[in-house]
Amino acid sequence: MNFFMVGPPLISLLSGIAILIWPKLLNYIVAFYLILFGLVGLVPLTLF
Repeated sequence: MNFFMVGPPLISLLSGIAILIWPKLLNYIVAFYLILFGLVGLVPLTLF
């Protein structure tokens, strides 16, 4: 299974749960999410 099919929904789910538990993490999680997927969009990585 390809990471790009499972990765974003899994990261989104974990981020949502973390935000519910620790609301102050919202800024950091959103920033990390945007930076990570921005880099993946600019530099597509091939695993195989």
